[in-house]
Order: sequence, then structure tokens, then C-alpha cells
Amino acid sequence: MPAGIPIWAIGLDYVLGAIMWTLIGRFGMNIFLPTNSPFFFMKAFVKITDPFLRVFKPITPGFIIEPMIPLYVAWFFYMVRFFLMPWLLGYSVLGMLSFPLEDDFAGWLYRTFGPLMP
Repeated sequence: MPAGIPIWAIGLDYVLGAIMWTLIGRFGMNIFLPTNSPFFFMKAFVKITDPFLRVFKPITPGFIIEPMIPLYVAWFFYMVRFFLMPWLLGYSVLGMLSFPLEDDFAGWLYRTFGPLMP
């Protein structure tokens, strides 16, 4: 866990990061499957992300094609995580929060698979 970052900020970043990556996952799955696919994972992505797409519908431009909308909404979550969170925490450098969710995941990958690398 990053030192000096309050636990509420890390928790909020985890939630925002999970939403962002789920939206990106829906976009990625939508490249290969239609939104109404019977595949379990696609149904899960659609069910989880549809509420966020509905909330952002008023500010989503009409020229964005339907499959790109989850990526557009994920961009807002990225911007909050990269710019707003550090500002709220009082950092003078934008991006100082450095995404605790991804940092913890990368650390887990290194601890798990690092010793296996030549």
C-alpha cells in the first residue's frame, strides 16, 4: 500500500479503477461479441456497466458509435483518477497518486511470476 495515502483514497481509487477496467473490458469484448450475446462474461459486463452508461448518456456526444461509448465513459473515470484524486489529496504534481490499484496488481504479478522469469 502506498505510504502517506489515506485508506479512503485507496478504497475510492480501487472502486473507480474497477469501474474503469470493467468499462474497458466491455469495449474489448464488444469487438468480438454483440452486446446481446448469450456468453456469460458479456452478459456480466453489460449488466455491470449499463448503469454507468445511462448516467453518462446526457454528456455522451451523439456522433460516438455505440461500441465506443464504454471506452468514452472509462476515460472520465481515468481522468478523475489521474487528475482529481491527487488534487483532492493536496499533491502539487498531477498524477502523484499513481493508481494504487494497478500498482498493487503489478506488485502481485511480480511477486507471483517474477521468480519464474530467467
